[in-house]
Amino acid sequence: MVIRNIRIIDPANNRNEISDLFIRDKKIVSENDYNLASSGTVSGDTEMDGTGLIAGPGLVDVHVHFRDPGQTHKETIHTGAMAAVAGGFTSVVMMANTVPPIDDAAIVRSVIDKASKEPLHIYTCATLTKQMAGKECCDYRSLLDAGAVGFTDDGKPVMDEQLLGRIFDDISLLKVPVSLHEEDPRYITENGVNSGEAANALGLSGSDRQAEISMIERDLDIASKSGVILNIQHISTAEGVEAVRQAKKTNPNIHAEATPHHFTLTDSAVIKHGTNAKMNPPLRKADDREAIWEGLADGTIDIIATDHAPHSLEEKSRDFVSAPSGIIGLETSFLLAYQTLIQKEIIDYDRLFRLMSLNPARLYGLDAGTLSEGSVADITIFSPEEETVYESSRSRSSNSPFLGCRFSGKIRYTIVNGDVVYAPGLQYFS
Repeated sequence: MVIRNIRIIDPANNRNEISDLFIRDKKIVSENDYNLASSGTVSGDTEMDGTGLIAGPGLVDVHVHFRDPGQTHKETIHTGAMAAVAGGFTSVVMMANTVPPIDDAAIVRSVIDKASKEPLHIYTCATLTKQMAGKECCDYRSLLDAGAVGFTDDGKPVMDEQLLGRIFDDISLLKVPVSLHEEDPRYITENGVNSGEAANALGLSGSDRQAEISMIERDLDIASKSGVILNIQHISTAEGVEAVRQAKKTNPNIHAEATPHHFTLTDSAVIKHGTNAKMNPPLRKADDREAIWEGLADGTIDIIATDHAPHSLEEKSRDFVSAPSGIIGLETSFLLAYQTLIQKEIIDYDRLFRLMSLNPARLYGLDAGTLSEGSVADITIFSPEEETVYESSRSRSSNSPFLGCRFSGKIRYTIVNGDVVYAPGLQYFS
């Protein structure tokens, strides 16, 4: 394949230019190598006009819930994969809070085998503690040898500080990340809604911001005593952002991620959208959203991740307290980032592809995140001049406050291993 006259954004090589992209044998190659392999002709190959389009390294999401095994009425690995490629993602990392949790090498191998049949790169984390109970360490080496790429009890904090310290010490030797959901349940009356006006409108007390702040501060302190690679997940408070900013000054192993919903919405969305805006941690105030913008711009927050969390219509139709937290996000993530961060000039394209491709790939040591010659041909092609109406989801679930919204921009093609696996209106796999 040759893609002509396309704007190439490749932060790994400080590249931002209009040029041609050449793909041969699943790799990005030079024009010279391409022509040599083609004997000077592109006969039989695909030539695409990229005028007006942007090509970046394939998007990487290191925080998705595909609910497989155990909750496939919400999502399967396959339906999650369909949503991912429609959103421009070429690599994703699944969380371990399945049923049963991914705390055993055999489960890791089973999940990876199932994922290998999909048209993008799917990886998985394993749990920090057995059964995610926060009581007993897992056999991290065996889980890593089975194919896990990191560790998390996402959804549940590890409350035992001494246990978490031992976990950090053990995993620091393996040089893979620990990702933590930072919410202390002692500060939460009802989860999924920020304490204050939004909670009051629902007749609830909600989740106090100190639930996140206290856990982030605690875990940054514990991490400072080890060499663990720590990722603070889905940060939602201004104080949390500042704590990470200060920790990074002395500890290069600290990372943080923000979700599109936290840098797009505020807690007033709960009043408008009900349970489809219920999430953990909850949506916060406008000042928190602006602090997240600043963190994304200055590098304090180095990853954008969706926390794609499918739930069935029946589950989300329950009363607010009984309904589960979380929304889907793979198909809208890049569009929200473009509309909120690029168009408002909070960040530029280089920073966006760092946040959504290069940095997450580097954190997990994935073969992704660059358009360097010789790298795997995973490419996201985006049209900034078109629009997308998010009418329906390719996920098995549809729990999103953004359904029905019109977005600036369109994912035009998703290319994995040199093959087009998604283009609007075309069904490449079923």
